[in-house]
Amino acid sequence: MDLTAIEEIRQLKYRYFRTLDLKLWDEFGDCLAEDVVARYGTQAMGEPLHFDNRAAVVAYMAENLGTSIVTIHIASHPEIQVDGDSGDTATGSWGFEDTVIVPDFKVQVRGGGYYNDTYRKDPDGKWRIASTGYERIYEAVTSLEDTPSFKLIANRWDPSLAH
Repeated sequence: MDLTAIEEIRQLKYRYFRTLDLKLWDEFGDCLAEDVVARYGTQAMGEPLHFDNRAAVVAYMAENLGTSIVTIHIASHPEIQVDGDSGDTATGSWGFEDTVIVPDFKVQVRGGGYYNDTYRKDPDGKWRIASTGYERIYEAVTSLEDTPSFKLIANRWDPSLAH
């Protein structure tokens, strides 16, 4: 068992979520292989999203999860297997929960499910996500207009609420 590789992959997936939520698009992109295959989709977004390269994933996320949208992703329960022959590929499964707040539309989306990923150690020696996708266990949308007690009191990207 290659514990160093497993830890590097764990750090990679955590970095993927952190840079996504903090909208650090260059760092987010560096988590992905150039030829990444990504399959995302939720009921809130309608049609499933299919991407076949890093540039397309990063462009979509930057355009659709900009500073007008607040996200947080929490990942846990990693199960990571490193290929015993080459040691430069791996698979992984992650439980996750996410919250998306869209103040302009007064809506909050919460959900959870499991990511299934493959990983590859690229020629520069860095592990990157070669393929990723998830299966939702649940997704719920709440109108914030229907929740009169809801008040967003901190938002990293809203200067009037930033601390």
